[in-house]
Amino acid sequence: MNIQAEWMRGGTSKCWVFETDHLDLTRISLDELLPRLFGSPDQRQIDGVGGATSTTSKAVILHQSADPDVDVEFTFAQVGIEEATVDWGSNCGNCSAVVGLYAIENGWVAPQGDVTQIITRNTNTKQIIVQLVDTPEGALPIVPQAHMPGVASAGYKVGLGFKDPAGMTTGSLLPTGNAADSLSVDGRNWTVSMVDAGAPVVVIRAEDLGLDAGRYGTWTGDVERQLDTLEKIRREAAVRMGLAPTTAQAARAIPKVAIAAAPADDLESDINVMMLSMGKPHPALAITGSIALSLGARTPGTVLHSITGEIPRAALRLRTPAGVIETWSEKRDGSMLVGVDRTARSIASSIIHLPETLGSAAEGSLASASY
Repeated sequence: MNIQAEWMRGGTSKCWVFETDHLDLTRISLDELLPRLFGSPDQRQIDGVGGATSTTSKAVILHQSADPDVDVEFTFAQVGIEEATVDWGSNCGNCSAVVGLYAIENGWVAPQGDVTQIITRNTNTKQIIVQLVDTPEGALPIVPQAHMPGVASAGYKVGLGFKDPAGMTTGSLLPTGNAADSLSVDGRNWTVSMVDAGAPVVVIRAEDLGLDAGRYGTWTGDVERQLDTLEKIRREAAVRMGLAPTTAQAARAIPKVAIAAAPADDLESDINVMMLSMGKPHPALAITGSIALSLGARTPGTVLHSITGEIPRAALRLRTPAGVIETWSEKRDGSMLVGVDRTARSIASSIIHLPETLGSAAEGSLASASY
């Protein structure tokens, strides 16, 4: 059995892009099919198309929408690496950036003017994301030329505007009703802010973890030594946010964890932040998480607001391990868009072969990838 797929980079993530109809033809459960395609469970994902990191073990499944107000609907899948699992609980903002580009490259949306607007809906969160792809003179540039932090080469510029993103997962920007809460973990109380916008995020002060706010470059090693505690905080936050009935049942992908501090003598950023992805420090920043950080910074009483203060901001500059990422906000057609600019490009068009029978519906199938 062969499956058509596109390998694409969106922001600082790589993802395999599948059309819904192509996967439907397999008649195999996606919870069973995707781990086998990606080569899980195996920390190397050696017998599949996964990249053996949380930022490269991702899939986007999309189709043209029947809704006249939406161009493309897409579902994001975070595929486990050491576990044969798929997490459907959240969206990936970086991988979202491939959807508009895919629609243009495959003729689903015709370029219009210097910037083409593609209205997309993420089915994991029901979030509308307005995608703005640069198409000078009504066409994609022959050679992409847009750059962004964390990626060495150029791609096509894609603006992602999350429409009215507050509370898309839990129903409220502040799921507990509080701007700050105290969580009891490992015998001490931790002051955190739990924010839901783009994705649910629990924010912790860097100082509470013993991190030196003035030496951002040293954070990764210090954070890695405290991953067990951070995971307990994350799971406790999942229960408090209504995302799981017990800490043991908390999903791997949400809530995300963000560690934040005020920058020291840094005029280029407003907040130093390190985010965890699937239990490890993210090499850049989860874009859905950046939306939560942006709205959290505007909310009095939060950990983030205590860093940024009362200054009104149309943009928020977030220092990440890959560099400074700037989010933006604007009113459009009566709605609030909160967003960030990314780049994206196609890497390869592929046929993935399944090497064995999967599920009762797959007969004589063929799973390693041919790129």
